[in-house]
Amino acid sequence: MRAYFAPLDRNSGTPAMFDPSKHAAGFQLDAPPAPWVDLGWVENVQRSNLTTGTPLTAGPRGVAVGQFRGPLQARVEFEFREWGKLQMALANGSEQMNVLASDPNADAQASGGNAVAAIAVLGGSTASEIVLGMGAVDSFNAGDLVAVDVDYQQQTGYVGNGISAAYVNDPVDVNRDANYVRRVTFNVGRVAQKTATSLVLAQALLGGAPVTGSGAQKVLGFVDREMGGFFQDWSGLLVAEEDSGGRIYFYYPHLSPVSAASEEAKVEIAGGITALALKASFLAMGHRDENDGQMVICYRSYFPATMAGVY
Repeated sequence: MRAYFAPLDRNSGTPAMFDPSKHAAGFQLDAPPAPWVDLGWVENVQRSNLTTGTPLTAGPRGVAVGQFRGPLQARVEFEFREWGKLQMALANGSEQMNVLASDPNADAQASGGNAVAAIAVLGGSTASEIVLGMGAVDSFNAGDLVAVDVDYQQQTGYVGNGISAAYVNDPVDVNRDANYVRRVTFNVGRVAQKTATSLVLAQALLGGAPVTGSGAQKVLGFVDREMGGFFQDWSGLLVAEEDSGGRIYFYYPHLSPVSAASEEAKVEIAGGITALALKASFLAMGHRDENDGQMVICYRSYFPATMAGVY
């Protein structure tokens, strides 16, 4: 199966929508439409419906005459075959931090020390091209990773341009660090090439074009922590294709990661060559279907191959 994820609006609780009548036919697996992000192939997919049915009985012998559903609960688990920032965030479930290039004189910290100062992002920047100005672009090279987001302004609540990356209860908790938003942001891209004044990215920033007051900082890698108080919340879409040409979509409006029994697994690729798979487990949250008001967890849609039998 292929896995695609899209951010859920944390303030309103609104999921990214997958409408089978509008989106299924033209859904390109290698170039999914916004806001879906392709996270590659996943293996060992297990979908578990934990909702129980309770019989409704009647008569002296307690004969079942009906049933009703108990609390809705379901889980889905799988293994990512590709590692990346979003894959790590979903597998871990808490804040996913960017390892910002740090000041050589800064004290060592487990999630990265005090960062080198950000470079101001100039007007005219887009999600694919970051304008820094003459000279300023010399701080980056082709192949570098760069985080682009605003300075932390001592606010509380969700932070991160376009995608909620963390929740701040008190500015003291994050040391009032002006770089904190860029430390957790999903607005990270790789520099494909440079112009005299800008960085051209290999992929567009997930959170969209930089907003006024944004800065750019070099990212060396990614780090997550086991536990933490923040929960990732995303919409998920799993796509399976039949050899005959049919396609099956499993759409989860709201997935929240939970701890998997094990976090990584060694898998054999071929001839003794192995790779480390990243395990992810999610609790599927309820969603109200606007067509009939029913609370549901997952939508499964099937699109048969041309001229295939209906039954």
